[in-house]
Parts: sequence; structure tokens; C-alpha cells
Amino acid sequence: MRKRFAVIGAGIIGAAVARGLQSRHDDAEVTLYEKEDGPAAHQTGHNSGVIHAGLYYEPGSLKARLCRRGVSLLLDFAREHDVAFDECGKIVVATDDIEVDRLHAIHERAVANGVPNVSLLDADGLREIEPNAVGLAALHSPHTGIIDYRGLTEALVADFRRGGGRVRFSTPVDRVEEQRRRAIVHTHIDSQDYDQVIVCAGLQSDRLATRSGESRDPSVVPFFGQYFILAPEYDDVVNGLIYPVPDPRYPFLGVHVTRRIDGGVMLGPNAFLSFSREGYHGLGFDLADSLRIAANPGFWRFAAGNMATARREIGGVLSSRRFVEEAAKYVPLLAGVSGHRATRGIRAQAMKRDGTLVDDFVIDRTPATMFVRNAPSPGATSALAIAEHLIDQADAD
Repeated sequence: MRKRFAVIGAGIIGAAVARGLQSRHDDAEVTLYEKEDGPAAHQTGHNSGVIHAGLYYEPGSLKARLCRRGVSLLLDFAREHDVAFDECGKIVVATDDIEVDRLHAIHERAVANGVPNVSLLDADGLREIEPNAVGLAALHSPHTGIIDYRGLTEALVADFRRGGGRVRFSTPVDRVEEQRRRAIVHTHIDSQDYDQVIVCAGLQSDRLATRSGESRDPSVVPFFGQYFILAPEYDDVVNGLIYPVPDPRYPFLGVHVTRRIDGGVMLGPNAFLSFSREGYHGLGFDLADSLRIAANPGFWRFAAGNMATARREIGGVLSSRRFVEEAAKYVPLLAGVSGHRATRGIRAQAMKRDGTLVDDFVIDRTPATMFVRNAPSPGATSALAIAEHLIDQADAD
């Protein structure tokens, strides 16, 4: 009997899973569900476009393993399907002695993760690669790059369709119900049963899991990231990507300078609580989403321990000048640059009941369903490897 699979969510991970299932099981029927009218409508289409090399992640974690595997698969697919990418390289800049010590720790972790050709630089070495950057030392990752993630996701969906896959856009999934080791996908249109369902619902992952009878924990707390696109006259200020050294007191990386695949340069993202899971414009306020955050005890525990983070980030949220000042600390030529705000991104960050952020990828399993509960950065970089991992698990049953 022909096997039937369903994938929920046509972001980059869901698209990669659907294509992977169709490729591995060419005699199977695979259906990809997406509530929007096209792919990459949320996190995938609103991120910084960075191909992460694996500098920061705990050695041995899913993030570390799947990031390195994901880079290889991602670039192979991009070359094969003419998706634009550029291995422009990345510099992490230390501006004081404390950051220099942290930089050495990042280098050790990067080496343990198998990041290729990563090296430590002194101030002169930094200037050779990024003449407009200043710092005491830097870490150089020459193979970190940028890519058109929306274009790559569209290519994945197109490849999936060519292989015989079925796509159901504009079809929100209400819940997944299990009966006798089969999974039934319920929508407002119909209900279909499958041998295996893989849920890659991103910003809605916890809600869909809960409606399907799974735990509420971890829950998604959305954080928005703003981007500031520099005027074209600043396109040559940097050669690649320039990041600050992460401060362990804060849960996010801080504002960085990023080349765009279209040749421009942008600053960001910052990170601040979003009052909507899918509000990319204007105030980005949704009453129902805000009330759910307020009812989440984990959020209040997180907030109580991260007031310093909020104070640091609120300046850049309210003022483009303050936003630019953060990047000018390590690229002084950026002080006072002109440009404009871009559409914000929203990160689906899983949070435990005790208020701690979930750092690694989280995948929950039942006999006939898998739920991707947490796949933040480097989720896009790792997407094809995450797909491979999920399909291996499904095939092992």
C-alpha cells in the first residue's frame, strides 16, 4: 500500500522536509500544508539571510551537528538550483580585554564544532580583512556567508512539486489527531489521514502542538528584530559580516553589520519582546497574542531576570540613531549614517515554565507525528540537515 506523509508549514524547514520525503520515498504520497498563500511567509522570509558556520553552539548539541551538516547540504542545493549566495566571511570583533577572553572561548568552541579555517586575528589582521572595523582582536570565519532564503525555499517547493508532491496553500491546520498509529490532519476544509505527519509550524508550533494534545511546555515567546538598511553610498563600508562578541549577560547576539545578497548593507537585528507573532509592520500589536504572553508565568520569570537586556535594547527600538550607534562601536565610519528601517523579523523562541530560553532544537515525537518545537537560529542554515534528521527518525520506526 502506498505510504502517505504530511508536512505542516512551508517555511524553509517544512519545505526541506517535504522535498526530502518525496526524494527518499518516490512511491509515496507527500502533502505539504501551509496556511499562507505561498512559502517562506514568516521567519524564513524575514531573517538576516546569514549562512551560519557554527561558531557559538555547544559542541555535540543538535545545533552544532546539524548546522555543519546543513551548510554543506544548503550550498550544494543552492549551486544546483542557481540560488544566489556569497561566502563573504564573518568577523567577530573584541573591543576590550574581557571580550578578548570571550573571543578565545568562541574560537575553541568553533574548532570543536569543525568550523573550517576559523582563526584568531590581532588588530592588524582585523584591519587587513575589514579596514573600517576597529578592535583589539577578532575571530575570522571565512566561510560564513549570505543567501536568498526565500528564493531557496521557493526552489525547494518547486523541486518537491516536480517530484510529484502536493502543496496545499491557504490551508490552515487546526490540529493533528492520532488514531491507531495513524495521524489525521484536520483543516477547515477536510480531514485526511496519514502514516506520518511532521509539524514545522514555526511561530505557531506550540499552539498547534497543544491543540493536538501535546504539552504546552515549551511555549513560544516571540521576539522581534529590527533591521536598518544603509543608503547605497555605504555599500562598500564593509567586505563581509561584522559581529560584536556576545555578552553572556544577554540572551541574544547584539546588533551586527550584515551584507545583503542584493549588494546592500544592513544593521541588525536587535531583539525585543513582540506583542504579535506575525505583526511585521506598524506597531505589530495583536491583543490575543499579547494576552497569551501576559498569561505565561515563564515570561514573567524571564523578564524579571533580563531587565538589563530590555534597557539595552529599548534604545534601538525607539531610536534609529541609537540603533546605528551600537554598530558604530566597532565600525566607527557608520556613525551618523543615513538609511531606513526595513520590515522586522519575528523569532519563535521556545521558553520553559521556569523562564529559561530553550537553546537547542527541540523535537517531540508520538507514534505517528513529530513536532518541531524549537528551531531558532541557525534553523534556516540547518534546514536541510534538520529535514534529513527528521526523516531518518521517521524511517527508523
